[in-house]
Amino acid sequence: MGSTPAGAGTALVLGGGISGLLSARELASAGHQVTLLEAGTEWGGCVGSHTVAGLTMDSGAESFATRTNAVAGLAAELGLAGSIVPPRPGGAWAQLPDGPRELPKTGVLGIPANPWDPEVRRSLGLFGTLRASLDRLLPASVGTSDDVISVAALVKARMGTRVLERLVAPVVGGVHSADPGLLDVDMVAPGLRNGLRRHGSLAAAVSAQRRARVASSAHKGLRQESAGAAKAGSAVAGLERGMHTLVTALVNDLRTAGVVLLSSTPASSVRRTPEGWRVTSAGASFDAALLVVAVDGPSAVELLEDAVPALAGRKPPAGPDVKLVTLVLDKPELDSRPRGTGVLVAPQTPGIEAKALTHATGKWDWLAAAAGPGRHVVRLSYGRVDGAGEQPGGPETDAELLAASLHDAQALLGVVIGQEDVLDWDVVRWQGSLPFAAVGHRARVAEIRQACRAAGDLAVVGGWVAGNGLAAVVSDTIEEIGTLGR
Repeated sequence: MGSTPAGAGTALVLGGGISGLLSARELASAGHQVTLLEAGTEWGGCVGSHTVAGLTMDSGAESFATRTNAVAGLAAELGLAGSIVPPRPGGAWAQLPDGPRELPKTGVLGIPANPWDPEVRRSLGLFGTLRASLDRLLPASVGTSDDVISVAALVKARMGTRVLERLVAPVVGGVHSADPGLLDVDMVAPGLRNGLRRHGSLAAAVSAQRRARVASSAHKGLRQESAGAAKAGSAVAGLERGMHTLVTALVNDLRTAGVVLLSSTPASSVRRTPEGWRVTSAGASFDAALLVVAVDGPSAVELLEDAVPALAGRKPPAGPDVKLVTLVLDKPELDSRPRGTGVLVAPQTPGIEAKALTHATGKWDWLAAAAGPGRHVVRLSYGRVDGAGEQPGGPETDAELLAASLHDAQALLGVVIGQEDVLDWDVVRWQGSLPFAAVGHRARVAEIRQACRAAGDLAVVGGWVAGNGLAAVVSDTIEEIGTLGR
């Protein structure tokens, strides 16, 4: 096969996940002729779909954080403003070693805005609440003086071990699939330490972020509870019929704009040319003046390190492997939503291998209506990185995952669930695709991006540089592509 010639107004994007699709859209809007290469057969990356028991639903990300207008604004531009929906009220629970607890009024990573709230006290006990209250008496320098600090170190220093183990660890493990001792707080909770410096305590910083989120949600017209009463898990929204509809709208928009979309076209090499960049894929070559690499971190550095020698030795670690089991159950006993929108599991909880359970039909009205009376969708996720940086052993085969999910769903929901209740089920594997924002990762990302900018007409985007979650990815991608070629 021949090569696609480069021109001054040409751009090439590698990777068809959300960051790649959005990069192509931004470049096309700026007047570039864009070609997008995707190694797989599907678009959207971790924002995918599958059909189980006749229900088409999300196979990956199913919501977005409402702390910014990034995702809602993109959805509106794509004609989906009327499809934005909040989850049902009620919030999530935590499974602790001594039993289930409703997650209290928290704002960021499970950190309480008020340690003396009755729900927080029930989780922490009197001693834990007293220790957490010391946060307001400590100088603001505690937890903010170091250039880099983990989530665990910040929470333990400000509020103590009970807050870390009983509130923060379940949330961080469920959302980021990692021990909070491994994660850079500035990557997974941007602005939190700046808020601590400004307001004088971690609780006050959390409270300020919650007020900002509620105000943002109100501005977007989303139904939310008040800042003082909002439940854990309520600072998100979704799309009616699923987040995967955002991918469909993006792809349609790109085709309308004339973007060339090539699936099953993995990039094998990247090199500099006098005109810009040349990418080789299965005997074909593609030339463009601008290049955007929107694949996972390890793959991005591997592709670019020959063309950009400054990247040598800067390959980031892969994210944790996550297995998502979806069960469609005929179980009217779940109509009462016994655990609200779902359960996050504290890592030290014995006898449960799942890190989180989402009661999807208990969370989203549109899915409950599609499922019908007495039918419920439950999603359980497996896989996390522990405090030693290892991925603990757990169920691997589909059969093992089904057995574990039935056992864990029964334990977490408090309802007898057996194989006879399963109408259909599916397993989706995300291998290394979840961003792993380890301590030191932010500095490594900054160095990688600086090396790419110095190479000229090159950008790297995606969750591994932006942080976990659609809101972070969308905001970062738009900002980064806006500077490309300048």
